[in-house]
Amino acid sequence: MIIKFLYDKGLRSEHANTVACAAIGLSIASWFTSRKVEAQGLDRADRWGIFVATWPATWFGLGQALSQYERTVISFGR
Repeated sequence: MIIKFLYDKGLRSEHANTVACAAIGLSIASWFTSRKVEAQGLDRADRWGIFVATWPATWFGLGQALSQYERTVISFGR
């Protein structure tokens, strides 16, 4: 029960969704930074942007699972 463990450690759905939104911004920032700073060109920047862009889906999914768990805990108690 990973979701219960994370909930017991203090992670809430709002936290996971905030991290997901921040990861979207980080993806854009990493693409711009890589494009401007690194000499490898646009291909390398695209890879960085895509790599970081895989994170939000995981965090949004975790936020959804935590949200459902929070509703269960509130409705039925522990």
